[in-house]
Amino acid sequence: MRASRLLTLLLLLQTRQRMTTGELAERLEVSRRTVLRDVEALSAAGVPVYAERGRHGGVVLLPGARLNASHLDPGEIDALSLTGLDHARLQQLGLASAAERAAHKLAARQARGPGAAAAQLSELVIVDNTAWMAPPADVDVADLAMDLRTRRRLRLLYRRSGTDQPTAVVVDPYGLAVKSGRWYLVADTDSLPRMFAIERLATYHVLPDAARRRAEQTLTTVWADLTAQVEQAGDVEVEARLRRSRLDLARRILGSRMTDLHHLDDQWCRVTIRYDDVEAVRQLLQFGDHIEVLAPARARHRVHELARDLVTRHGTATG
Repeated sequence: MRASRLLTLLLLLQTRQRMTTGELAERLEVSRRTVLRDVEALSAAGVPVYAERGRHGGVVLLPGARLNASHLDPGEIDALSLTGLDHARLQQLGLASAAERAAHKLAARQARGPGAAAAQLSELVIVDNTAWMAPPADVDVADLAMDLRTRRRLRLLYRRSGTDQPTAVVVDPYGLAVKSGRWYLVADTDSLPRMFAIERLATYHVLPDAARRRAEQTLTTVWADLTAQVEQAGDVEVEARLRRSRLDLARRILGSRMTDLHHLDDQWCRVTIRYDDVEAVRQLLQFGDHIEVLAPARARHRVHELARDLVTRHGTATG
């Protein structure tokens, strides 16, 4: 643990050359006294670092001293390989500390001189995989990720959507996927691809048998097939009149289901929405009086039934 802390201290100093003991103590999550002891140990080992006393003192790495920061440990390599995962998702995988160490090493290699003007791209771009308005997910996938490295079959105790009790199922896993902050186990069940939402996974057991994955299929190809199935437009085409002021909201909610758009006037537009079945028009109720379903007749009738039921439920005040 101390060796990792000493390396981090050196990498921080290589990036900034001078830092106060308070800054280093906060970054390393230790006391100032521990920082000074670490500096003394490094200096005794021949590292060109020393502590300056006084009001404007701090810990200094001699100018021109360069450290070999190119060596990454396996955890750091994993963290850097998972491009696009933010800190929260790396933390759920148990890789947050490794990612931070790797970031220090990259920062040390990218350290710029005082005359440099151009910013690093990493200073200008941030990746956040959490969906808007989503509650923080209390999910730990680190153990599952480690078990998946064995490439063995799993027996899941999994609760399907809309059910109360979990059931057992044996799967041949490919790996994990994260989309909009939600984790999924990607696996075959009886040679058919499926995704399992981790928050509905009650428990799992690693079986002794090797996973029986389909030939020439990888996590990438199976995930692509699954997402294509989910996002595929349905066979039911619903024509609706939508207020133009709600068009941006419709794009966020309906996504690729909204396949056509025509502006009628300054207030309204006509949209085509594709669903797998008519019952899915329930989704459109959230637009309230900003939408009118025009066709087909069965979709318009279903919206009428749902609206009438809402009127009946809310016809009298309660409490």
